[in-house]
This record gives sequence, C-alpha cells and structure tokens, in this order.
Amino acid sequence: MQSSNNAIYIGRLAPSPTGDLHLGHASTFLTAWQRARQARGRLILRIEDLDPLRCKPEFIQRIIEDLHSIGIDWDGEPIYQSHRRAHYLAAWRNLRDAGTIYPCHHSRREIAASAPSAPHGDEPIFPIELRADTALARDYESPTGINWRFQVPDGEVVTFHDGRLGEVNKCAGKDFGDFLIWNRDDIPAYELAVVVDDAEMGVTEIVRGEDLLTSTARQILLHRALGTQMPVTWHCPLLRDEHGRRLAKRDAARSLRHLRKST
Repeated sequence: MQSSNNAIYIGRLAPSPTGDLHLGHASTFLTAWQRARQARGRLILRIEDLDPLRCKPEFIQRIIEDLHSIGIDWDGEPIYQSHRRAHYLAAWRNLRDAGTIYPCHHSRREIAASAPSAPHGDEPIFPIELRADTALARDYESPTGINWRFQVPDGEVVTFHDGRLGEVNKCAGKDFGDFLIWNRDDIPAYELAVVVDDAEMGVTEIVRGEDLLTSTARQILLHRALGTQMPVTWHCPLLRDEHGRRLAKRDAARSLRHLRKST
C-alpha cells in the first residue's frame, strides 16, 4: 500500500469541528487509520477549522476524545488549518498569476437562477455565461472581499483510479463547473485548503466518503494548476439511516458521544 513514488505512506484524518462525530465519520476514520497502520506509515490529524462562524473550539476536544474512544491514534500533534492562512494566500497568488482563477461578483441568487442542476445531488453547476475573464485577477493584490472561482477546462474528462471503486470519470462543465477557491468572507474554500495541505504535508493517500468523488476531480485540476501531485484515493461507502439518507451531524442520536452515553 505504498505510494506511486515508493515514499512512506502518509494518510490523514481531517475532521471539521462543526459538530460531534457520528457513525459515518467513525467508519471512514477507522478505515483511514487501518490503512495507515497496515502500511506502517504515518497518520496526520488535521483539524479543518477555517470557518470561524461554524467551527467551535469545544468541538475540537470532543473530536479528539471521540477518536480516542474508538481506538484511533495519530502521529505528531494536531495541525490546524486556521494557523495556515499564509500557505493558502501563497497558493491563491500562484493561481492568480497562472490565469486560472477569476473574481466573481454574482450573488447566490443570481447563480441559482440560471444554474443547471448537477447530477447525483451535487451542488448546482456554475453557469458559464456568468464566468469572468481570468485576466481581471491581475488587478487584485488580495482575495479579500469577493468570491474567487477556478475556471474549469470545459468538456475535459478528469479520470482517476480510486482504490475501492476503480476508474472514476468526471466531466468538467457537465458534472461540475467553476468552483469556489476563496469566499467573500475572506475564508479559503475547502478545495483549495485541502489541496495545499495534502501537497505540503506529503499525503500519499486520501481516505474519505464517496460523496466527495466530484471534489476529487476538482482537486486534481487544482493540483495540476499548482504543479503538485494529487494523492491516490480510497472513497468509503456512506452509512445511511433507515430512510436511505446519509448520516449527517444533525443526527445527534447517532453521534459517537450520544452512543457512548447510552450504553
């Protein structure tokens, strides 16, 4: 289970402190832990706490307690995305200079009014007619105060091999459109932050839920634009409730903390 360049295996756990961990998280994180330990590699704990409105300090300690309660350990001290802003700003400048991103002034309502629906319940596809010229990015010294989107190569099929699912194909412009890399609240978007972190931390395999298959295609494009290497992936099946809905943090009764207290 080594990476393609024969380097040591490096995996990561990447919880967001917006609520308590549930059984779905436990299943995925246990898989990530098992794969790292079986490979005799390293496992990083990265707290994805970029959004100050949704991420709460009290959940960080609860996440750590919940992970320990199911036998998961990691190597080194936790890493916090909120401490890594300078790295994301450097990546934003690289994308600006490469001509792959543009400032987007359109509101959510404007976008939703003309956005085609994405397949499989993903977010709506950004309308190409609302796309701005990437040359406009040169006028900005900072991403602050405006949304920034990555311009996808329309019609290109992004293909990758997933360790569990095999070959996966996602078509830019059809399965996903121009996506956020920085928002108007001056917060780096998930896609940009994880790409920068995975590259700089030497992650060789990403283990996460299969609801993030489209995100993988986006991140491949970002890695390519930044000149870094996309890790291999293992997308886990999602746990669902009795109605077929995937578990979410709103399902408090299925949180690890609640289940521990009820047994």
